[in-house]
Parts: sequence; C-alpha cells; structure tokens
Amino acid sequence: MTMYIILINWTEQGIKNVRESPKRLDAAKKALGDMGGSFKDFYLTMGDYDMVAVCEAPDDAVAARFCLTLGQAGNVRTRTLKAFPEKAYRELIGTLG
Repeated sequence: MTMYIILINWTEQGIKNVRESPKRLDAAKKALGDMGGSFKDFYLTMGDYDMVAVCEAPDDAVAARFCLTLGQAGNVRTRTLKAFPEKAYRELIGTLG
C-alpha cells in the first residue's frame, strides 16, 4: 500500500458546522476503508492547516477518488502528498549515482 499525507483545511461551511466534524471524520474513515485504504494517524493542527491525516491507499487513483469525495461534501479542501517510508527512501537514495 502507498502512504499519503493529507493536509486539510475547513471551508466556510466546514467551520460553520465544526461540531459535526468528528462525525464527518468517522464517515471519511469508513469511506476510505470501503475503498481499500485506511487512516494511520489523524491530527488537529495549528498553523497553515487545520488537520493532517496520514493514510494508506492501494494506489494513487484511490487516494485521488477519496480526496475528491471529501471535497464534494464542501466541508474541507485537501492537499495530498505521496509519502515514501524510510525504507523506500533509503533504497531510492541508494540508487543514486
């Protein structure tokens, strides 16, 4: 499985209904699970982003579909980073000439 770091900000709609956010998180976890992925970690953050999720998905298409699904609801906007775990990082660096 591929790891993704998803940077999340509430929209106007999302912050207006922030009390519903935990229920929306539960629904997002279920949606990603139904697509074959999972949440590994989730954080409420301070700074440029409101939340950060660390997720696994079978491939880029599933990750994209998941983020598009979140966006359709209108409560959050996302930025997604494909993440290479340390082992893959070391292997990749080891191949450099």
